[in-house]
Amino acid sequence: MKLVSRFEAASRSTAELHGLLTKAFNAFATAPRGSGQRRDALASMRNIEDELAARSPSI
Repeated sequence: MKLVSRFEAASRSTAELHGLLTKAFNAFATAPRGSGQRRDALASMRNIEDELAARSPSI
């Protein structure tokens, strides 16, 4: 999986972000430990989760 940058995450809809988060999680789970693919998937999940958190209304 290619890295999903914060900029790319900001340009996606919320529904698309949830789909990308699922793909990133699956890529992370199947990638070998210590690999670049696993690192990219983890960074993608962080970027996607940060963008989703920024969109959610604060209580």
